[in-house]
Amino acid sequence: MSAPVRVLVCDDQMLIRTALVTIVGAQPDMEVAGECGDGRAAVRLAGEVRPDVVLMDIRMPVLDGLEATRLLAGAGVPHPVKVLVLTTFNLDAYVYEALRAGAAGFLLKDAPPDRLLHGIRTVASGAALLDPEVTRQLVGRYATRIRPAEDTSGHVPLTPRELEVLRLIADGLSNSEIAAVLVISPETVKTFVSRILAKLQLRDRVQAVVYAYRHGLAT
Repeated sequence: MSAPVRVLVCDDQMLIRTALVTIVGAQPDMEVAGECGDGRAAVRLAGEVRPDVVLMDIRMPVLDGLEATRLLAGAGVPHPVKVLVLTTFNLDAYVYEALRAGAAGFLLKDAPPDRLLHGIRTVASGAALLDPEVTRQLVGRYATRIRPAEDTSGHVPLTPRELEVLRLIADGLSNSEIAAVLVISPETVKTFVSRILAKLQLRDRVQAVVYAYRHGLAT
């Protein structure tokens, strides 16, 4: 049997934190590596308990979740930790910054337990978590702010087909949905995604979405 996914839960609201700990702790393939109520404690605990995934609230005292995510998963971190950010619609202005800070994905706090658990497993496996509906509503809402003043799409080193796939990724589509739109196999889509990430030197689909909006490739 594979080792359980070790999860560090960080949320300043005791009720929410307790609920998250209870849900995670009840899973046979997961274990709670620790819990805390502010970002500074999250950074310290992550160094001590070495979790596979950190569930990170955004707004917290002492050190907020954005800065904690940068310290745990940002550019230049020698041993980045997978961070799954928890947010609410009234905090969605922070989502883009969380992705730029290195978060592997995000979930809404009111997501049902099965979606939360799926998110943890997805991020732990090394994949990014971008729920299509949430991506369209949250990232898309801030497209104007994210996009630079001039369209730089002409400087993107991708083929027309790769650009098409990247735009669909930014739209929040999964591999199977992209395959249906382009009438190709999911395996072919997976190959395109790998090429896009390699050419653009991106870590995952989350960074691909940010890249697309930053370079004016998504609307």
